[in-house]
Formats: sequence, C-alpha cells, structure tokens
Amino acid sequence: MDSRKKLGKRIKELRKSRGFTQEQVAELIDMEQNTISVIESGRNFPTLNTLEKIAKILEINLSDFFNYEYFDDIELIKQYVKTSFEKMNDSQIRQIFKYIKNVME
Repeated sequence: MDSRKKLGKRIKELRKSRGFTQEQVAELIDMEQNTISVIESGRNFPTLNTLEKIAKILEINLSDFFNYEYFDDIELIKQYVKTSFEKMNDSQIRQIFKYIKNVME
C-alpha cells in the first residue's frame, strides 16, 4: 500500500473513531465533501494546512496521521479486527461473517 493510501486510510479511521462524517469534517474546515473523500481514498495528498485543520477538529496531533505502520503488521491487524468485533452489534457481525464466508469459499 502506498503512502497516499495509508495516509487516507488513517485519516478515515481517525475521523470515524471520533464520530465524524466526511460531510461534517468538510463543513468544519470549509471544504467540499468530495475533497475529503478524495483524500481518504488515497487519490490525493492533503496539504499541511488541511491536515492541521483536520487534526484540530479531531483533537489529535499531526503525528497521529502518520501512525499507520500497523496496516502491514499482521499481529496489529488481528488485534484491530478483534477490537472491532467487540464493538459491533449482532447484525454487523453477521454481515462480516457472510463476507468472510464468501471470500473463503
């Protein structure tokens, strides 16, 4: 995974973990929602100014955006999956199960 995609994925992860939608972030930093989408998809690097604005809204440090090494570390991925499952409701777990079952067959 290249740096743009890792950064975009990390921004999305941080945004969601703090309960913000793309639309909310875009409005708070005076940008178009599509711009946030493009950044999160890894199609474009955000400017430092944009990262600073997003960090302020999410109440995080700029360095938190670049803590994405775990995307490649299998043990960290397993821990993330385990933690995510603990937060899911029964319906979400069933949906994930269906997906995994289809992929594995």
